[in-house]
Amino acid sequence: MPNRDPTPMGSSRQPGKVSAMHLTSTPDRPPAGRPRPPVARLPRYAAIALGSTALCGVLLVLIQTGWGPLARLDHGWATGLHAVARHNLAFTVAMQTTTMLGSPLIMRTVLGLAAAWLWAIGARTLAGWTAAQALVGWGVEWAVKIAVDRPRPSWPDPVAQAAGPAFPSGHTMAAAITAATLVALVWPRADRRTRIICCTLGGAGAALIGFTRLALGVHWPSDVLGGWLLAAGVLGGTTVLVQLWRPGALSRDVRRVNWRTRPRVQSVLASSVPFPELPDQPAEEPGPPGRPGGPADDQ
Repeated sequence: MPNRDPTPMGSSRQPGKVSAMHLTSTPDRPPAGRPRPPVARLPRYAAIALGSTALCGVLLVLIQTGWGPLARLDHGWATGLHAVARHNLAFTVAMQTTTMLGSPLIMRTVLGLAAAWLWAIGARTLAGWTAAQALVGWGVEWAVKIAVDRPRPSWPDPVAQAAGPAFPSGHTMAAAITAATLVALVWPRADRRTRIICCTLGGAGAALIGFTRLALGVHWPSDVLGGWLLAAGVLGGTTVLVQLWRPGALSRDVRRVNWRTRPRVQSVLASSVPFPELPDQPAEEPGPPGRPGGPADDQ
């Protein structure tokens, strides 16, 4: 007689046992993986940090020396956009609303909530990395602002007010750091299409916040450019420091986040699938005529 047992010969699975892939409970530890060695990523992050910081330094030199092309670009863009905002109330209101939603306080609150959630599920290093992006970004922003002390654009009829030095744009820097950090958190768990969508939305959001600062006449274009460059420097530099402090911990936390969230996402998806309603008791099958349950009983 042919063997109808689907279990391959030599398998250690015993009759009556359920395979681990069918269990709904979560294991005690995340599965071991083969992440890329953290040291292999350090040159990339270091290059981002050093390259963007160097470009920001060059930009500062051009600003301080009053380089003609950059000065004309700053004044030309600022004057043109201020004229548009002054004569278009709807445009001004839209820019003010957008810049309020992208304020540094809101951006850093978002990162703080993300860090708190990561800490709660046990991804402590990833939580510290997320919080450090917000804190280091805030510190670098104000250190450069105080050191450079660049005046903001001045208008006889301003459409918005802003305090503090101009360089770099704090709104732009906070929005860029927040967008990049959130994309980095989503990246390992996303497919190619989702990654493209997240990068597009994050980049567009950071660019839009920077544009609102120009449209409202509270920053020069070079302030916004400096905010983007310093944001890249903070992102890369903070990542390098965390990788050197705790090698491999970020990769382990990424796997831990996947392991913690996947069963919950699957349970939510399963609960959203509609199932047909079943009766409390099975219906009686009709029997032959003349017997209980048959058509003859209805006469």
